[in-house]
Amino acid sequence: MTPDFTLIFLLFLGLTVATRLWLKLRHIRFVGANRSRVPADFAERIALPAHQKAADYTVDRSKAAILGTLIEAVVLLAFTLGGGLALLHDFWSAKLDGLVYGLAMVFSVMVVSGLIDLPLSLYSQFVIEARHGFNRMTIALFFSDLIKQSLLGVAIGAPVIAAVLWLMGAMGQYWWLYVWLFWSAFNLLIMFVYPTWIAPLFNKFSPLEDGEMKSRIEALLTRCGFRSSGLFVMDGSKRSSHGNAYFTGFGNNKRIVFFDTLLSRLEPSEVEAVLAHELGHFRKKHVVKRMAVMFAGSLGFLWLLGQLIEAPWFYAGLGVSAQNTVLALILFFLVIPVFTFPLSPLMSHFSRRHEFEADSYAAEHAAAGDLIRALVKLYQDNASTLTPDPLHSLFHDSHPPAAQRIAHLQLQEKAA
Repeated sequence: MTPDFTLIFLLFLGLTVATRLWLKLRHIRFVGANRSRVPADFAERIALPAHQKAADYTVDRSKAAILGTLIEAVVLLAFTLGGGLALLHDFWSAKLDGLVYGLAMVFSVMVVSGLIDLPLSLYSQFVIEARHGFNRMTIALFFSDLIKQSLLGVAIGAPVIAAVLWLMGAMGQYWWLYVWLFWSAFNLLIMFVYPTWIAPLFNKFSPLEDGEMKSRIEALLTRCGFRSSGLFVMDGSKRSSHGNAYFTGFGNNKRIVFFDTLLSRLEPSEVEAVLAHELGHFRKKHVVKRMAVMFAGSLGFLWLLGQLIEAPWFYAGLGVSAQNTVLALILFFLVIPVFTFPLSPLMSHFSRRHEFEADSYAAEHAAAGDLIRALVKLYQDNASTLTPDPLHSLFHDSHPPAAQRIAHLQLQEKAA
């Protein structure tokens, strides 16, 4: 074992885990301290019981996240310095070789990790979500989804992983560039086929019915110059009472999808405003920018892996004496979150800025007041806390805090 890198890894892991736990504890205390009073900006819109429900829901989820953080750290140490990955290598290398050995290693790590995560997933779905009135999923549906996801993961993942491992072994010094090109093309393909071939395996998508809502949405799309392959309603109520809307797809295969729970709660003008916000992401090229960041980041990480793959200290420092491309790939993606966690505030900052820009676009093409009313309903229906801890939000929230977002929209409304 290489002491220097081992100590660096343990230092970063300790700091990351300690920071994540500290932020969650701050969040729990802050939300609890503000539980007894609705913020002044929302006092006329949200009743105290709804505010308290959101606080309790947030606290329960944060406590589960604390447990999840501790489990993740223990599992990571077990795989690395605890010798788990080395044991898997010894087991499979004695029986298999080549790409089959590589697939066995990767899927073994995935299966073990999934089995360890399963109890907490069940607790979150059937205790926390049920306790606060959100769960509509049955045990049978939960495991049906799990089986489908597993089969889909094998059907898609096995050839993709095999291709990556083959490229790593066959393309010489610049294998990381070939892997990046393949990985980028694969992601674009998945974005294109997901709406038509993958999403319907889990949910039913029905065309939005004719009526005032559809007419308003089609008029908005025309004003914004946006083309889609259809407007669809998803049976989100099959699993949860949470509401949402989103774009999916790529190129000419873009779809606009509304949860049935969202349509049952919002007025047509409010749905129009929510969609205008989503169109804002498209018009401001946020999707393209995020894809560019993702592709640039993946290129950087693969290049870094290319520098580490022949470094004995990298393997030894993480508790593995053997050295091959499969072990390098697994080790790298196991430990990289430990070292990238400090970048979380930067990524959250850009995401929140995009949300403000999309809100401004929505205020130009729909009524800001309608978006405010829609957001307040969604905050209430999804039990989103109105009083997040500011530092926790800085690290973890992709959307601005509710008070900031509403205040920004009110300024847009006054300026209109």
